[in-house]
Amino acid sequence: MAPFKIGYFVGSLATGSINRTLAKALIKLAPDDLEFTEIPIRDLPLYSYDYDADFPPAGRALKEAIEASDGILLVSPEYNRSIPGALKNAIDWGSRPWGTNSFARKPTGIIGASPGSIGTAVMQSSMRSVLSFLDAPQLNAPEAYVQYRTDAFGDDGEVRDEGTAKFLRHYMEEYGAFVARVLAANAPGHIGDLEPDADKLSR
Repeated sequence: MAPFKIGYFVGSLATGSINRTLAKALIKLAPDDLEFTEIPIRDLPLYSYDYDADFPPAGRALKEAIEASDGILLVSPEYNRSIPGALKNAIDWGSRPWGTNSFARKPTGIIGASPGSIGTAVMQSSMRSVLSFLDAPQLNAPEAYVQYRTDAFGDDGEVRDEGTAKFLRHYMEEYGAFVARVLAANAPGHIGDLEPDADKLSR
């Protein structure tokens, strides 16, 4: 069976982000039938519907990468108890223009790391609300709120703590199984609205 193509987002723009390290760890621990490609968000301008008639290259590349993916994995910090601005901006780009929501029907996983014990729980709650509106099926269990410890992770994504590695490996196995279930259940159909609502185009 061909591997599932997973597009992943790292919600932090920082070079030394602990969530980028977490993403590397998840890829190392994932089942062999998942193939990962990062979907970059750094070069996106702030979204405005003024772009809808002619998306810039970064916006088109983002939508094409989402649409080419079998599933989406969001690996993100929590900023001010919510979704980082750069990641929310990318989600807005991917869902527009109205009627061309690239996230629809994409099996999605959400995970994040924080130095604190809350482990991005509030960000993930906010993200679930957004993804529900975008008709993106979500892996609801196991939940994964990772408290990042420098002794547990190497910069290259090596997980030094066996308990942490076991948990993350289990999460990725469950995510892979979820992707397979969603794709098997999805019937062919359009993405988004066939006829955009004119009132929604100018929001």
